[in-house]
Amino acid sequence: MKGLRTAAIYGVLVALALALGLAVNQTPPQSTVPSVDNPGPQGLRALYLYLQESGAPVSAPREAFGEAGPPSSVRTLVVAAPAGRSVSEEEADALRQWVSRGGTLVYLVSREPKGKQPHLDDWLQVSSGPLSSPGSEGLPEGEKDLTGTTARVWVPVGAARGLERFRVSLDRGLVVEHPEAVPLAGTKGAAVMWRVPVGQGEVYVLAGVDLAENRRLELLDNLRFWDALAARGPIAFDEYHHGVEPRPEPPSARALWVFVAQGLVVGLLYAVSRGTRFGPPRPLVVEKHRSAVEYVRSLGWLARRSKVERELVPELARQLRRRMHERLGIPLTLPEDEAARALEHTCGLPAADYLAVREDLSRTLDQRDIRPGDYARLARQYARIEEIITGRAAADPRAE
Repeated sequence: MKGLRTAAIYGVLVALALALGLAVNQTPPQSTVPSVDNPGPQGLRALYLYLQESGAPVSAPREAFGEAGPPSSVRTLVVAAPAGRSVSEEEADALRQWVSRGGTLVYLVSREPKGKQPHLDDWLQVSSGPLSSPGSEGLPEGEKDLTGTTARVWVPVGAARGLERFRVSLDRGLVVEHPEAVPLAGTKGAAVMWRVPVGQGEVYVLAGVDLAENRRLELLDNLRFWDALAARGPIAFDEYHHGVEPRPEPPSARALWVFVAQGLVVGLLYAVSRGTRFGPPRPLVVEKHRSAVEYVRSLGWLARRSKVERELVPELARQLRRRMHERLGIPLTLPEDEAARALEHTCGLPAADYLAVREDLSRTLDQRDIRPGDYARLARQYARIEEIITGRAAADPRAE
């Protein structure tokens, strides 16, 4: 019993260890994107909220700069090591023009190869510098920052005026070979902050995002640097280039497989329906169709039962005149007597015969009720004249 109890305890402990391991593995890693939406150690959320709560007008535009650059209301633009999208050549030119008109650009250069911005680096001639030397100068007693070092302010001008020390990462510095570039702060042999005057504005080039990160924002004079920039006017943190370029979705084969499966199912049903009878065979039913004579008799009976509409009578004359116009070129507007003479001249049909048929039609129209026999007589006469016009009969309208 003791052995079974021990085995059960060990089993429970192993199950707990596996559950804890799964829970730890399911915890998402902390984000390393230096975005104002990232509250992690390497994010800029604390700086953004601090400036916002202190009354400084801050914003986080999430659209491209465009040809005009940042809005004219923005005084300082912070580009914090974007790695999601590259700053295009047009955007770099727009930033250069915006700075020359009096804007301030704070460019936090990424130390990662994937975060390099070629157009900005070529404009400012930025390259990686030597490693910074370690140091803990100025840290409060008990404060530990094992991965950081202290950078002294060498030239206290611009936004670094009145500042002495910054707390930055123990990493490589920067080399800015722009003709107007001046190193403002750094460690022994490595500069971490440069100032580049451009026209009426200026550019601050910093190694990494150390001065803005949540984990070092309150150390030494890091926060005072941002206070000096906020005193100049509205600050905008570029969030557009932190986003990821939309990738075209690969063509999915799911729809193709669904179509193939549907085709197989339909083919299988067709094969089963054609190959297997669902019951005994039925005798073939012979369908007898009605003859044409039956249809003609039915139409004749229907004609006898129905009344002749008055509009059908003048339609005979209109159709004949239309046929005379199409076949013989006799105008529709020509009076009946002249049309009769023209018909006699072209077809040999006596004009008196044509006028007699026309007179018969007029007398029929004058009747109160038009009998089917009268309409049938007129239809035969006009059909005979039409056959003469088309050449299918001799010029004898009285021939039956």
